[in-house]
Amino acid sequence: MPTDVSPGAGTLPARAPLAPVPGEPVLDVVIPVFNEEKDLGPCVLRLHEHLTRTFPYAFRITIADNASTDRTPEVAADLARSFEGVRSTRLEEKGRGRALRTVWSASDAPVLAYMDVDLSTDLNALLPLVAPLISGHSDLAIGTRLARSSRVVRGAKREFVSRAYNLILRSSLSARFSDAQCGFKAIRREVAERLLPLVEDSGWFFDTELLVLAERAGLRIHEVPVDWVDDPDSTVHLVRTATEDLKGVWRVGRALAVGTLPLDRLTRPFGDDPRDRSLTGVPRGLARQLMGFCAVGLLSTLLYLALYSVFRSGAGPQPANGAALLFSAVANTAANRRLTFGVRGPDRAVRHQAQGLVVFAIGLALTSGSLAALALAGGGAPAHGTELAVLVTANLAATVLRFLLFRAWVFPDRATPVKDDLR
Repeated sequence: MPTDVSPGAGTLPARAPLAPVPGEPVLDVVIPVFNEEKDLGPCVLRLHEHLTRTFPYAFRITIADNASTDRTPEVAADLARSFEGVRSTRLEEKGRGRALRTVWSASDAPVLAYMDVDLSTDLNALLPLVAPLISGHSDLAIGTRLARSSRVVRGAKREFVSRAYNLILRSSLSARFSDAQCGFKAIRREVAERLLPLVEDSGWFFDTELLVLAERAGLRIHEVPVDWVDDPDSTVHLVRTATEDLKGVWRVGRALAVGTLPLDRLTRPFGDDPRDRSLTGVPRGLARQLMGFCAVGLLSTLLYLALYSVFRSGAGPQPANGAALLFSAVANTAANRRLTFGVRGPDRAVRHQAQGLVVFAIGLALTSGSLAALALAGGGAPAHGTELAVLVTANLAATVLRFLLFRAWVFPDRATPVKDDLR
């Protein structure tokens, strides 16, 4: 499976319905297991029977053994020999995320899913989970135990931990999906090809990291309310898992804050309607960019005033003005790069700053030149009101020019134009 997420890899194609090939699996359901010799057989039997009865396409069930030390590998091999569409694979290292990454990366099925071996989630939610991926509506799908229509049976301790964890995700990473750790998820293969190389975790935080990056990239996550019954014999260590999850939250939050993840490689264009495709080459988000540019400009002005006051206490007006303008211009370019025009990562950051300084110099020349022209035209010191009017007009023109230069030259829309089909 390709793992190239370099700038040359290109963005994802527009969402489209899958075209099933007769005899080839549309869905690959992975069951990660570790020392589950007792539960594995009943789980696969029940899942295989359910899919045979309800799923309208060919499917595969893949047992991913996470370095089990009991008879789980033998049980998995027996199941693979006994049932068509069941296979097993062995990993020599533990980690649910490692198991999912390994199997998903090698699978040829266009829709990839996984569920826990205890089958705590009602299987009637499986078809609603994968249907939006097959139809081309969504990129990922998750089961949620926190929807109002979900029916959940579990102890108070697990309920508290689950809700507290999702609250942490919402407050720290601005996550909008409702249930990160429900063991019932699916993803389209072409999305997994681009997304998996960005996910570092190989354990329980794998799910959360996958969802956070997908959401930040603008991918569509479909949520399905599920009925869920807690497994009282679960071997998950809550304290250790929570600690690792919090470390993962800090790592991902830091990476998002500094913009080191190439999430722009995960963006999708519009759908398959010809009217939508004709918009692909049109610069997008003008209203949002204008709002962001104005907000950044206001904050930059406040920063300039604060810096000027600090520098002025130890230097003359001209040096203080120059230093404050330089620092605020650099901050303005960085903020517009990330917030207004959505450029992430270090690629071309130095070039953008150099171009931003050129744009700043052009604006400064415009305002200074307007004052010089006013002085020459007036033959002396102009009235204060006239001077202010000229400065306001010149600054407005410089602001408009700066926005246009930022949009067309510094941070251009690099989407590849698509031929308009409406001729």
